Amino acid sequence: MKGDVMVDTTLEGLSAVGDATTGFDHPGLLYHDRDDYLGGARAFARAAVAAGGPVLVAVPGPNLAALRDALSDLGDAVHYADMAVAGRNPGRIIPGVLLAFAAAHPGRRVSIIGEPVWPGRTAMEYPACGQHEALINAVFAGRDAAILCPYDAALLDQDRIDDVWRTHPWMIGADGRRPSPWFAGAFAAADRFNQPLPPVPSEAATLAYVVIAELSRVRAFTAGQARSAGLTVDQTEDLIVAVNELAENTIRHTPAGGTVSFWTEPGHLVCQVDDAGHLVNPLAGRIPPAVTSEGGRGLLLVNQLCDLVRIHTRPTGTTIRMHMTRTP
Repeated sequence: MKGDVMVDTTLEGLSAVGDATTGFDHPGLLYHDRDDYLGGARAFARAAVAAGGPVLVAVPGPNLAALRDALSDLGDAVHYADMAVAGRNPGRIIPGVLLAFAAAHPGRRVSIIGEPVWPGRTAMEYPACGQHEALINAVFAGRDAAILCPYDAALLDQDRIDDVWRTHPWMIGADGRRPSPWFAGAFAAADRFNQPLPPVPSEAATLAYVVIAELSRVRAFTAGQARSAGLTVDQTEDLIVAVNELAENTIRHTPAGGTVSFWTEPGHLVCQVDDAGHLVNPLAGRIPPAVTSEGGRGLLLVNQLCDLVRIHTRPTGTTIRMHMTRTP
């Protein structure tokens, strides 16, 4: 793989970022130091503003502060979001950050600097990040948008750098901009991250359910586990709604019912819902349904309410694992 490619992030080296002025463009950019990072981001943002388009910078905190300073002369043309907050759960980035920004600027080409992966991302979070990056290509296909994704090549491990090449159709390196030979399409790239989850601990509290009448018991069970784990009132209410959505989907779409399990990990309450259904649409929970639609909001809501959501689906069943942060 090419994870060790050196990146030229001068304006000249990044001029190819601005070559795709219509349609969807999704290049990956490897940076090795702060100068690389700021140079690449400035080139991308300034080209977009010069073309008359709005820019969103959605990167984690320290990088966000640096880019605010570097792009301050562009004024209101650039909008900012802390990816460590808005994208804490990678499953909410597409609907809540990227699509929301595009919807706020109808009829205009939007440009986004999005950094969903940084050295502080945990091993449990990372597969959801990689899946998100792959699915951007499907969600934005045909849209008038450019999304530049910087990756810290100096601090991220080689496996994660290799994945940049798999999830981005274009890469910017020392030899300029070129197609990634390892990008096989949005859904093929996303499927690499549809990975089995670690087993449920033996000490987990588990409840089985089969019929709609049992949903009240599921909600009460969830409330008790949330309170015992020390979640706030708001967190408890959010988790009850999320679990109820998933349990109701199980009952409506699978004849065998499902199970809900709870356990604690350092800093988190973890909840897992298992059933015998197969989640065939990899974009479920990523695209808001039409206002007139009566369904299709379950996973979208779960992603919005929980701090991390991991999904593993296969023909014989689906596992959805939710994490809620426990505040000391």
